[in-house]
Amino acid sequence: MPKLLTEEQVAQYSRDGYLFPIPVMSTSEAESYRHQLEAYEAATGGPIQSNMRHKVHLLFRWANELVRHSRVLDAVEDILGSDILCWTTNFFIKEADSPDFVSWHQDSTYWGLDPADVVTAWIALSDVPLESGAMKVLGGSHTWGQMDHHDTWHENNLLTRGQEMVLENVDESKAEDIILMAGQMSLHHVCLAHGSHANTTKNRRIGLAIRYIPTYVRQLKLNDSAMLVRGADTYGHFDLEPDPADDLDAAAVAAHAEAVQRMIGAVYSGTDVDVARR
Repeated sequence: MPKLLTEEQVAQYSRDGYLFPIPVMSTSEAESYRHQLEAYEAATGGPIQSNMRHKVHLLFRWANELVRHSRVLDAVEDILGSDILCWTTNFFIKEADSPDFVSWHQDSTYWGLDPADVVTAWIALSDVPLESGAMKVLGGSHTWGQMDHHDTWHENNLLTRGQEMVLENVDESKAEDIILMAGQMSLHHVCLAHGSHANTTKNRRIGLAIRYIPTYVRQLKLNDSAMLVRGADTYGHFDLEPDPADDLDAAAVAAHAEAVQRMIGAVYSGTDVDVARR
């Protein structure tokens, strides 16, 4: 029996490649996590930037709590099974009236993870109405296989390489908008075609994407790391990452720097990007 999802929802995810909305925490709990993010931003003088947006669960205890949230993991376990690694986390934040967007893409394009049993839990820490640049998805596209992409390197594209699917494969009129309230999440498959437009509202759109994998998944590009968040790892395909003992302590910062270099080494593989400088 599933832990959080219904059997019908599990079947729907298998058929469509995504599922939403899934309530995982109260509005006040989501606001408390947002407050901790924004307290850090206030202390540093601006929005969280660059590599700090990635693998953030290695830096802050509150982000580590999020990737280990029992309701989030219960839903993921219903899809992936009981032995779960967190491969990475990524903040997708669109400021008010921001031109930032996400091009149509499949997450699987440059990640190097095999097999494609990878689930993203996208947790809304703010309300995500359509006008804020809510994610759009093409149901069933996770069954298409790996589609051709090209790198745009567009300055307002929130993806690492500005990667974009060949658009003749995208019929946006058939897309569904993933509209969420703070405290809700969506789940989507690593091969699902998705993207999002700019935020035209006067409010920030804040989402944390958590990438979960079962322990049998391998990284094909390099020696990678991940955090065990539920069950046991009997495969040893990834070096296991430590929980942060305190926010931004020396050990956490060092572990984060090493883990991010591995991750972006995989993502930027095959380009002229100097990974050591990122």
